[in-house]
Amino acid sequence: MSANTTTLPRTTREIQLASRPHGRPVPDNFRLAESELPELQDGQVLVRNQFISVDPYMRGRMNDVKSYSAPFALDAALDGGAVGEVIASRSEERKVGDVVVHSLGWREYAVLDAAATSLARTDLAPASAFLGALGMTGLTACAGLLKVAEFKPGEVVFVSGAAGAVGSLVGQIAKAMGASRVIGSAGSPEKVARLLELGFDAAFNYNDGPVAAQLAAAAGERGIDVYFDNVGGEHLEAALSALTVGGRVAMCGAIAQYNSTEPTPAPRNLMLAIGKQLTLKGFLVGGYWQHMQEFVGTVSAWVADGTVRYDETVVDGLENAPQAFMDLLDGANTGKMLVRI
Repeated sequence: MSANTTTLPRTTREIQLASRPHGRPVPDNFRLAESELPELQDGQVLVRNQFISVDPYMRGRMNDVKSYSAPFALDAALDGGAVGEVIASRSEERKVGDVVVHSLGWREYAVLDAAATSLARTDLAPASAFLGALGMTGLTACAGLLKVAEFKPGEVVFVSGAAGAVGSLVGQIAKAMGASRVIGSAGSPEKVARLLELGFDAAFNYNDGPVAAQLAAAAGERGIDVYFDNVGGEHLEAALSALTVGGRVAMCGAIAQYNSTEPTPAPRNLMLAIGKQLTLKGFLVGGYWQHMQEFVGTVSAWVADGTVRYDETVVDGLENAPQAFMDLLDGANTGKMLVRI
């Protein structure tokens, strides 16, 4: 076993799910607790987390319902993306000092199999980028745009939630690959301004009026060919009206509906999908891991030369992770929402 020279921790602080939210999460749904760390076994590593990711999909896992991912257990630590430094290792694959990405976030220290970690190429970008632009977030953007929506150069792309971690990358990747026009929606004047700085051709604040009217004005008579949906609801309905014949929708998220306590209606104009011969395809990033290395190679080069830029909203302190998550659902972030441990 290798380890650094400092005394290794025997416990970790962690955020547990104290109760299941009904509608919007509240602070009482979470608990800051301390738990014993298990003894390191052969093939395992001990990681000191540096950053953890809070993501919209986690809201669904707080419900006790059958879904594509198991619900979070009550009175146990939440989990999710994290990046940190290996401080002890009983694995030939990982050495002390390695910076790794793994899925045991929401805690200060994690013991896990080395095989369940991946190296963060900190020679390419800071560690935090591997939870965002060069991690699952970036793969989601690339896979949704290129594999699911089958984007082609010259097309018009509309992205909802475009100032968020995924959406901001979708727009920039589309421009880098030859989109004729990229349109984004966001929830504040500051976010709209940021999208224009990032190279979006048009952007609008969905709080300024009906989404359908604002999208129609931004798209013009040409319409849109691809809609990358992070929001659902009114945005999806508006996009169906604006899509051209043969248009495609990559259904990534529906953040407008995550806290709903009543069933949400389908778009009222869904019949348009028939006459326009539209494709609406939902996807999960887990089905596209085989493209990760290809994606990192391409996007890291774009990050290096400034073609693609990424924003981070960083909250300090594990104890503030629940508030960071609640703020994320309210749209308080620009780019990736991270908690620095």
